[in-house]
Amino acid sequence: MENLDAQYGQMNFNLPHDVVLLPSKGIFYKNKKKSVKVGYLTAADENMLLSTNNNDLIINLLRSKIYEPDLRPEDLLNGDIEAILIFLRNTSFTPEYNITATDPKTGKKFDSVIVLDSLESITPEVEPDENGLYTTTLPKSNSVVKLKPLTYRERNEIDKNAENYPKNRTAPIVTWRLQKQIVEINGDRDLGSISKAIETLPIMDSKYIRNFMLRNEPRLDLEKEIVCPSGERINVQINFGPEFFRPFFWV
Repeated sequence: MENLDAQYGQMNFNLPHDVVLLPSKGIFYKNKKKSVKVGYLTAADENMLLSTNNNDLIINLLRSKIYEPDLRPEDLLNGDIEAILIFLRNTSFTPEYNITATDPKTGKKFDSVIVLDSLESITPEVEPDENGLYTTTLPKSNSVVKLKPLTYRERNEIDKNAENYPKNRTAPIVTWRLQKQIVEINGDRDLGSISKAIETLPIMDSKYIRNFMLRNEPRLDLEKEIVCPSGERINVQINFGPEFFRPFFWV
């Protein structure tokens, strides 16, 4: 599969494309690429946009449009994927993103527009080291941990494991996520030791890790403030569902 991916990337190298800067700046990847070559959507891509479900749509678009022989889409971070998806939409349709929200004062729905190319990257509080790892001290246990952000592949694995989990039992999603995020605890990198420590990790520490990664993982700030008809200001979140690409196909 890796050889096929490499051949595909090289085959498309000369097709029309542009360069997308990655919010991660490549720190978390072996090749350390700060940008990737991404092709433009074509008429042939309309079939993909109209026929696949959301999960297939994203990964198929990435496999088709990233022209890099040494970078697998599944190994990208969510923030980088979002930047690429926004590039594809902006260059193929328009940067104007229509949303429907509810005015909290009147309870009535209204339409608003967000300009996607105005989105900015979040400013992290802590920078990762040269290996793409964050070091922080947990507030309850005082353990020093090294953390890494999850790739698309890892997030997808967690989602699939949750879907296949027995219906009468609660899937340990939090535990699975921590097992992939925590690389080291108090200098110990043994996977067995880390798994045992996670099982007894105080909930305060677990929530701290989740919020820490949310504040520091490289990504675009997808929350925008809009003004309601009543004058009230609210924050809305940009979502990458099927309609992110598809609204223009219904006209």
